[in-house]
Amino acid sequence: MVVEGFCSPVLFIILVVLLRCGHFSYLKPKKVALMSYKPMFFGMFMNQFKARGFPFWLHDIPGIVFRSDNEPFKFQMQKFVSMIVNMMKSEGLYASQGGPIILSQIENEYQNVEGAFHEKGPPYVKWAASMATSLNTGVPWIMCKQDDAPDPLINTCNGLRCGETFVGPNRPYKPALWTENWVSLYQVFGGEPYKRSAQDIAFHVAVFIAKMNGSFVNYYMYHGGTNFGRFASAYVITSYYDEAPLDEYGLIRQPKWGHLKDLHAAVKQSSEALLSGKPTSFSLGQAQQAYVFQANSEICAAFLMNNDSRQASVEFQNVKYELPGKSISILPDCRNVVFNTATVKVQVGVRSSRVVLHLNDVQNWGAFSDGVSDITDASFTQQSLLEQLNVTKDETDYLWYITSYNFASDDDKLVLWVNSTAHVLHAFVNDEFVGSQHGSHKSPGVTFEKPISLKNGENDISLLSVMVGSPDSGAYLEHRVLGLRQVKIRGNKSVRDLSNQVWGYKIGLQGENTEIYTKEGSEKVEWKSIDTFAHQRLIWYKTTFDAPSGKDPVAVNLGSMGKGEVWINGENIGRYWISFQTPNGHPSQTLYHIPRSFLKPSGNLLVLFEEEVGNPTEITLETISVANV
Repeated sequence: MVVEGFCSPVLFIILVVLLRCGHFSYLKPKKVALMSYKPMFFGMFMNQFKARGFPFWLHDIPGIVFRSDNEPFKFQMQKFVSMIVNMMKSEGLYASQGGPIILSQIENEYQNVEGAFHEKGPPYVKWAASMATSLNTGVPWIMCKQDDAPDPLINTCNGLRCGETFVGPNRPYKPALWTENWVSLYQVFGGEPYKRSAQDIAFHVAVFIAKMNGSFVNYYMYHGGTNFGRFASAYVITSYYDEAPLDEYGLIRQPKWGHLKDLHAAVKQSSEALLSGKPTSFSLGQAQQAYVFQANSEICAAFLMNNDSRQASVEFQNVKYELPGKSISILPDCRNVVFNTATVKVQVGVRSSRVVLHLNDVQNWGAFSDGVSDITDASFTQQSLLEQLNVTKDETDYLWYITSYNFASDDDKLVLWVNSTAHVLHAFVNDEFVGSQHGSHKSPGVTFEKPISLKNGENDISLLSVMVGSPDSGAYLEHRVLGLRQVKIRGNKSVRDLSNQVWGYKIGLQGENTEIYTKEGSEKVEWKSIDTFAHQRLIWYKTTFDAPSGKDPVAVNLGSMGKGEVWINGENIGRYWISFQTPNGHPSQTLYHIPRSFLKPSGNLLVLFEEEVGNPTEITLETISVANV
């Protein structure tokens, strides 16, 4: 599938949950009034109807251009959106029916790519807005990062600092909505986690409410998660937004969770003034500002902002206040400070893992070699290098490109040169490993150049091209070309371009085709001792284990492995890539979440496919917990 923005760009159905002092409670219909002056909501995406990107079959429709004024795409988009909306209506889920859904979003951050579609962009925006409103949900529709969202749609902001970056509603009768407050950023293989502080998040929420008259702040993500299977987009790690207030395992991440809980409580104390008061602002100093919401002498709330990195003393209504650097103090009664965004009063939480089982029993491990494919293994041949996803239909990360090359020359110092727009390449000549090369999130393609030895006569050149997720953003996703583009053999005397000779193709791995990761599939192959394939590549490993006692979340530590995928009882729990290290010299992720719902009390089947070289006997099973400091 083609992934855009990590979820379907055409539709969000947003189930908003109030964060009342850090706890969740569903909105009641009588409190839904988004089009009135200033209702106040804090929320999170509790449920998004995701296609997890565009399904790949959409790519194969003749003449289609995604996300543009294109009839084939608009037909499919309207069909999909109508189906989802009708499902919601049939269950009575919209606020207009007494349900919890108060907003619907059509499209996602389209303005980022609109210019690339030239004259086909603006008409598509108008069509999408008209199509959405014609479905009569009874709740408002929004477009995020679309400053010119057509009426009656509401333009909203996504980002880290919407109180500073948002242009504001494009009509005076529309509320200011922050639909994605990024509490972190997604992490990629080879990248470090983005650790956004609780103080920074709280400061910018307060700025948005005070400065922008913000009516709605929605956290993305408030609860982290796991990209099970192959659902992560290009180079994105299996763990997703683990730095959220509730982490990947559902554990509270302090002080982020508690500090935001205190922020929400302070805003709630100020809600009467925020909803009914007249907003004014005035300077308290060179980098200090007061934002006041006053209805009468008794209903008044103030946000005192210090935009300087140093502490500042200010005077407000004849009272002196000390404002820490880069902070906002909230005064629900315009007198007493109940919360300051830079002052954390909650405990710090430290997450730790505890090894509960060493999977070091060599006798309990089995190994199976997937093997290097040669031309006789090919499913079909073609006299050209084919685009990878057109061949695999995104059913697997793996595609073998195989050719037979007749070498008859005294040329020496031969080099195999490959240019690829896939993410990883493993090269073999006559079944012997030549080398591997991979790209990165910033530079996704591969240029491979390694010395090789050839024998006189026929030589098998086997190139395993690997994807690590589908493209995640940009225009013209349906036109992306992925996979091998050129293959050459360079010598001292000549260069032979193999790109247009006959190539064989084998889709996926032998183990994938037999579903070796399931109980039934694992019984179809002959497992051998792991010593049989020591230091070899393209090896499947399996073992069994009993579930840890207790209720703490469970993870498998794959720090001793290289790159591949891992299954538990037939469930793919994600891609691992331990060998792709960060600039600081450590893997981006070693612990991989195993939901307890995937586990049986005993006899759990663990299967891994290792592309590189790893040591499965150093794998451990661990439980995750948090302690307050």
